[in-house]
Amino acid sequence: MNTLLPSKLGFGAAPLGNMFRDIPEQEALATVEAAWTAGIRYFDNAPLYGAGLAELRMGEALAGKPRDEYVISTKVGRIILDEVESPQDRDLGEKSGVFQHGRPNKVVNDYSEDGTYRSIEASLKRLRTDRIDIVFIHDLAQDFYGDRWIGVFETARLGAFKALDRLKDEGVIKGWGLGVNHVEPIELLLALDEPRPNIFLLAGRYTLLDHDRALQRLTPKVAERGLGIVVGGPYSSGALVGGPNFEYAPASPAILDKVARIKAIADRYAIGPNAAVPDWRCRASG
Repeated sequence: MNTLLPSKLGFGAAPLGNMFRDIPEQEALATVEAAWTAGIRYFDNAPLYGAGLAELRMGEALAGKPRDEYVISTKVGRIILDEVESPQDRDLGEKSGVFQHGRPNKVVNDYSEDGTYRSIEASLKRLRTDRIDIVFIHDLAQDFYGDRWIGVFETARLGAFKALDRLKDEGVIKGWGLGVNHVEPIELLLALDEPRPNIFLLAGRYTLLDHDRALQRLTPKVAERGLGIVVGGPYSSGALVGGPNFEYAPASPAILDKVARIKAIADRYAIGPNAAVPDWRCRASG
């Protein structure tokens, strides 16, 4: 387990931003409280989740909890403005429409140094905390920017990377890295000499439905350097545990068939699909 994290399990706050549906306020707050009662002490968030709604709700839910007893990570790369827009019209790549029930505040992409500082300052206010432990640079990948992602990556290299290295050196944050849905941006960052990330959040690429590149290419490189990976979306937006969605959209018949075959194997060994995980060490050893 990475020393930055207090436990093996954490709470991903995307649903608190009204992901897929309009979630009542009390349901959202009760969910965080239930996680706390169950012993969860790591909470991950992002301004994108409902245009700040998830951070606001988490700030409310954790108010009064001893701050030294839990770890918060959030993300940079988006600025939430007071100006409003239609959530349905936002261009969020493969996540378009996922947060259509969130706040109507305008979301602006900004991976610059100044934008990074502004994003963190705003997150501190929404989260009602005096510090953020880990910062991930959000969605710096192909699923959001297509062929332009390398150019956006370069903007972050000259801006957000430098800002977060500086904040880590000053003790303002404990660690930083990328929070992405693809392995390639992390591989590219690891190939650079100057930035000094120490933890990554990789969503959807370390699951029973999709893990080849993460297992064979990325995880060994990260382990060799003594860095950490937070596994996001381990159930592929719910498809692996009977949900209707895969990768933020309705699951295709091919995916549902694959899930059924995985479940059949899990049933044979009397375990649930949620208890079975890919192990890169087994693959590496042959």
